[in-house]
Amino acid sequence: MATVAGNIGGSSRPDFDKGFGKAGLAGFAAAVIAAILFVAWSIWSDSAAAGVHARAVMPFVLLFIALLIALGFEFVNGFHDTANAVATVIYTNSLPAHVAVVWSGFFNFLGVLLSTGAVAFSIVSLLPVELILQVGSDAGFAMVFSLLIAAIIWNLATWWWGIPNSSSHTLIGSIIGVGVCNALLHGRSGTSGVDWKQATSIGEALLFSPLIGFTLSALLFWVMRVLVKNKKLYEEPKDGLPPPWWIGGLLVFTCTGVSFAHGSNDGQKGMGLIMLILIGTVPTAYALNRAVPAQYEQQFHSGSASVHKALIAHENGVPAPTDARATLTTYLEDKKATPQTVPALDMLVGDIDRQISAYGSIKQVPAAASKNVRNDMYLASEAIKHLTSGDDSAFKGDEAKALTDYKGSLDKATRFIPTWVKIAVAFALGLGTMVGWKRIVVTVGEKIGKSHLTYAQGASAELVAMATIGLADGFGLPVSTTHVLSSGVAGTMAANGSGLQMATIRNMIAAWVVTLPVAMLLSGTLYLILSRIF
Repeated sequence: MATVAGNIGGSSRPDFDKGFGKAGLAGFAAAVIAAILFVAWSIWSDSAAAGVHARAVMPFVLLFIALLIALGFEFVNGFHDTANAVATVIYTNSLPAHVAVVWSGFFNFLGVLLSTGAVAFSIVSLLPVELILQVGSDAGFAMVFSLLIAAIIWNLATWWWGIPNSSSHTLIGSIIGVGVCNALLHGRSGTSGVDWKQATSIGEALLFSPLIGFTLSALLFWVMRVLVKNKKLYEEPKDGLPPPWWIGGLLVFTCTGVSFAHGSNDGQKGMGLIMLILIGTVPTAYALNRAVPAQYEQQFHSGSASVHKALIAHENGVPAPTDARATLTTYLEDKKATPQTVPALDMLVGDIDRQISAYGSIKQVPAAASKNVRNDMYLASEAIKHLTSGDDSAFKGDEAKALTDYKGSLDKATRFIPTWVKIAVAFALGLGTMVGWKRIVVTVGEKIGKSHLTYAQGASAELVAMATIGLADGFGLPVSTTHVLSSGVAGTMAANGSGLQMATIRNMIAAWVVTLPVAMLLSGTLYLILSRIF
């Protein structure tokens, strides 16, 4: 794939040479060191509080390496994807380049800190259930390393070529590649290694995001042309001169919104994987959420009774299997219910309720039992999700509500993100925004349309991107900032009759098409190699 060519060129290109200076570089280095020390202290503090004392060095070495790779993915995501957010303010002279990237980095940081966590676990649920249940095993480490390294390699490759490409698309392709390879290694069909229903919903979000960006940005630009007659909005920015304050304010606002939305959506993708790493290496501290509300246990017991009532009505006299966990794991692998699926779930729900009741509370679950209790809860939650989804589900009305409410209580205990994880990811994404952004910024600002980006075009594309990513975050769907914004810029160019540089568009489409298979091939190959090494 060739480097995109073409240039609107010349005298109106922004100043990219002004850096942060020695003080800025020193501050950047200090922030990196402080973030690493903060992560190390947080893990040590949480482990000590949970009564974990290191008896072997290797698990903690693997933990440190895995966390560095996961945070490295978010760092690369920062300078790869967030460049889109700053391109419009830079090319309209609304902010100097070095100020824009720091501004964007700060709001990426805030976006991560204030994110919901919903996207994090929608990504994790794509992974094979048997690997999630055995995440601390050799295969679990091979899985995490493979998918993260594959995603980093492809992100760096497309960044080097200066092609706007989706980090979300890349990570999801990597996850699917690991799932398919794992299934084939265990003698199953490759299609059984992935939750295809979840993959389809995420794939649709990624598929439609560039179409939404192109169409809505073009429409918004056209409406703006009809309603707002100020000629300055539709003219090429003067060389080096800032726009009128109200136009500049609008562009800075949209840049801020896109940066914040990017942080709240993309920042979560690393969080879920970091939690898997922590659960695998320090399950005593991270397998269960020991900060659940005081009334949790009472509500959990009541929910268990309601679920038992709903399930027993559908068991049809079939006895529970000898190994309920194996039966449910097979169900989640094959997505095919058998007569023993519901009795197995009923048996597991009863086991979980008895364990929590015996220990008294989540906080009092012994260290040795933490991971097993968490795995039982995760297995039951995933089984309920599949049994209650779709129009053909046997559970309706109050029964479906009882199961859904119970699933929510299971998730409260297993799907949580400590504050320090959010802070670490926020640092990685925010600092990454300030490094290596120029290649993608130049492509978005100069190589999509045949004319210079105008104020109205920049504002239209950014407003659509901000709204789209914000809505996707609310629904727990990962979307691509890159796809939405770069296609939005293309939409405004088309609406304005400016013309598109087809070499760039072809490269963007080619990257969009090949990202999934390339990421799958990379991660699958790495998993095959690393599973042998580990």
